[in-house]
Amino acid sequence: MPTLRIKTTSGTFDAEDSKNVFRMYVCGITPYDATHLGHAATYVTFDVINRYLKLAGHKVDFVENITDIDDPLFERAKRDNQSWEELGESQVALFESDMAALRVLPPKDYVAVTHAMESIIVAIEKLVSDGFTYELNGNIYFRISAHLPLLTIPIYEATSIFAQRGGDPSTPGKENALDPIVWVANKDNEPGWSSKMGFGRPGWHVECSVIALENLIGRNYLAGTIKSDFAINLQGGGSDLIFPHHFMTAAIGKALTDTEFASAYVHAGMVGLDGEKMSKSKGNLVLVSNLLKAGIDPMVIRHALLSENYSSDRMWHEKTLQKSEVRIARIRSALARIEVAPTEKVISEIAANIANNLDTPEALLALDDWAEQTERGEIGGSVGELSRFIDAALGLAL
Repeated sequence: MPTLRIKTTSGTFDAEDSKNVFRMYVCGITPYDATHLGHAATYVTFDVINRYLKLAGHKVDFVENITDIDDPLFERAKRDNQSWEELGESQVALFESDMAALRVLPPKDYVAVTHAMESIIVAIEKLVSDGFTYELNGNIYFRISAHLPLLTIPIYEATSIFAQRGGDPSTPGKENALDPIVWVANKDNEPGWSSKMGFGRPGWHVECSVIALENLIGRNYLAGTIKSDFAINLQGGGSDLIFPHHFMTAAIGKALTDTEFASAYVHAGMVGLDGEKMSKSKGNLVLVSNLLKAGIDPMVIRHALLSENYSSDRMWHEKTLQKSEVRIARIRSALARIEVAPTEKVISEIAANIANNLDTPEALLALDDWAEQTERGEIGGSVGELSRFIDAALGLAL
């Protein structure tokens, strides 16, 4: 199998650089609403990485969090007169059902913030004792200034994005507008936990830092035992997490370990609908569960997601599914024949395309070419060998 190489903002990531275990952390859902196509595109992307690495012989430790402590969850629970615990549990169950339908392999661990609270509190207390934080109005903020030279966007742009994505740059008294909150003083009717910082709950960014480190490195990560240049191999998520979330997660992770957090940051592009951004506020979310209820074959959905470059923003149209339905039907028809075109070459091409920056669109075109060769009457291939490979590598059960 060719070595997996992925282009990132900091250069090309080479999976062969990992030793022994490949440690991958992907930011999970905040369970306040159903899985939409943007979620699906992200998790299918990292599923292909997970699958390919395993096929290439790597041992993969893959962890994904569940942000079951966050403002959007509390706000919707209050709106619907429902407990935040019940809402979170119901949406996590729906998410797992959607992922199973799309044949996304589950991570080694799904870790909910509520289940990691003790460890998160210990880590925040260490940040406080080591001087990385300050208190303001009962809240604890992380000092980000030392990490700002690593920003790849202007400060004014970062400040605007920070405000749009859960930050509070305009709060009076902050040392730096971009300082992220790591401990939120208790608010009325919100859950809280006791700590040396008072009664409250953790901020978003520190949650991911701790869950990733503890579950991929071990509970002793705070003892300075990491011997490599990076704590983990890969952190992933949607491109909307590049800043502030992954930037802040990396900064907090380095403060906790004195080691760079991740060797590579990989991001899936956003999915729009008919020329517009897909968002809850616009009311144009395409939910995976609704597509499945409408009788859409989940393999058609997965094929459609794989037919676009993973890192590019893309538009979803009604014709997107129609095109994949036609292509899937053609491949299935070819696979149903007794005699099929040679399969060794197409398997090699699919592997080479995935290894080349997750080029799944080209991998699917290679599969189309093979189906055409089969239709022309070429023979000499193994249906079983190809079926097993496209299932293992692309997650397409055809």
